[in-house]
Amino acid sequence: MTSMRRIKITILGTATSLGVPVIGCNCDVCLSDDSKDKRLRSSVLIETNDLKLVIDCGPDFRSQMLQAGVKDVDAILFTHEHRDHTAGLDDIRAFNYLLRKDIPIYGRPSVIAEIKRQFAYIFKEDKYEGAPGVTVNYIKNEPLEIKNTQIIPIEVLHHKLPVFGFRVGDFAYITDASYISDEELTKLKGVKVLVLNALRNTSHFSHFSINEALHVIEEIKPEQAYLTHVSHLIGKHNEVNGTLPSDVALAYDGLSFVLE
Repeated sequence: MTSMRRIKITILGTATSLGVPVIGCNCDVCLSDDSKDKRLRSSVLIETNDLKLVIDCGPDFRSQMLQAGVKDVDAILFTHEHRDHTAGLDDIRAFNYLLRKDIPIYGRPSVIAEIKRQFAYIFKEDKYEGAPGVTVNYIKNEPLEIKNTQIIPIEVLHHKLPVFGFRVGDFAYITDASYISDEELTKLKGVKVLVLNALRNTSHFSHFSINEALHVIEEIKPEQAYLTHVSHLIGKHNEVNGTLPSDVALAYDGLSFVLE
């Protein structure tokens, strides 16, 4: 694995597909005044020595870039094709204008095919002036490099849909998972920080519950784990954190840390 002296992680969003608060919901979580109970759709920014990489650009992408003060993106890496992970792609136009470059996007062939269907106007040969500019890169379940940063895909299942998590150095990010094979788990051994999805307290057909996520964390044994892609059904941030092991916490929007 390529050595990296420093990796900065910024959690851009931690919600499931509906976001938190949920439109029209009057539950305690959705009515909470705690900023950590306000969750945009799941995404993360990874910065290494030479790379600014965003994993997934959902419908809150514009707000996330503004809140994090991001002025340059080298690439966008997609975990899968669901709209809460892709719907913000049009907003890369701001980077196209500012940086005068197309933005490389990376995904498995089935994901890129769905993105081309969702955003057909981006990929037309005679596309209108001002449409987003991208360069397409296909990935599969083997290590890849973007600039000089090595990225290791971790294939998981979101019910029956294959989804990629990713490991960069001692950091790993997995969202929308309900199953990880033993073979893929071995790729996560030795990570210092793991971000893993945990939708709610009770079981779900396509996402880990908190208990299921804790079981995976115990298998991997990172120094620190954060739970993401959570729904309003999970409870208030601070109350849930009080029930978790000392080395596990709910992630929150804007959480940032550095691995040396």
